[in-house]
Amino acid sequence: MTKARTAAMAATTAVLVLAAVACGQDGGTSGQDGGKAAGAKPSRTRSSESAGESAAPSPTSTPTSSGQVLDRAGLAGIALTTGEVASYEVTPMQGGEETGTERSENKDCRPLVAVINGAPEPAPAATVFRTVMDASEEGRDDQTVVTEILTSHPKDAAQQLMRGVRDAVRACAGGFRTSSEDGPSTYTEVKQLPLPPAGQESIAYQVTGSIEGDRVPLLFQLVRTGSTVVTFYVADFLTGKTPELPAGLVAAQAAKLP
Repeated sequence: MTKARTAAMAATTAVLVLAAVACGQDGGTSGQDGGKAAGAKPSRTRSSESAGESAAPSPTSTPTSSGQVLDRAGLAGIALTTGEVASYEVTPMQGGEETGTERSENKDCRPLVAVINGAPEPAPAATVFRTVMDASEEGRDDQTVVTEILTSHPKDAAQQLMRGVRDAVRACAGGFRTSSEDGPSTYTEVKQLPLPPAGQESIAYQVTGSIEGDRVPLLFQLVRTGSTVVTFYVADFLTGKTPELPAGLVAAQAAKLP
């Protein structure tokens, strides 16, 4: 296994270094920034050919919302905690909360790049990052690791965020390119995924990047209730299959949105 690939696996919990590590760079320097995810353990997410394989039942009704725009403390209060979902440990995101700097070369794809950067647009009023890991899989190469980003938005900005991402998934199906101070990156495909709905509205999609020429699937699910949006992210740096996002985890977090 190359040093670059090992560094990429170490960054599975850090969506903020996604563009530099997971997606690869055309200049051949992918993986060099993997150390930003300090303390993250080399792992890959369990995969299945169908991301909805272990899907929970769809909600029977749309939840109501208080519409409250939470501050950082409020977001921290509704974030999942260890013990709320069996076997999952929840911690502040390893490696810090510095956002990415990727810029989309196609303005239609900008909402997707903003999510990759860990800074969804429109800019949120507050943001909280969490890493969620299945402790029962400790030590396994396929330990489930999920990054959560909780954001709150004034007025109708949360709906605008969801609409922008949904439009970008359609517009950028053929892929897109980005640039940053670290160099260019290429994403070859974007496709919507049939994951179970959650919250008042949700969307799940896969962005396919590359590392050392290999296919790297990155799975995102955004869930909104009222003025709060939670973004879930998982990646598989080894098998090339679509990673699995535990539906029970999504449902538990969605149930806490105000």
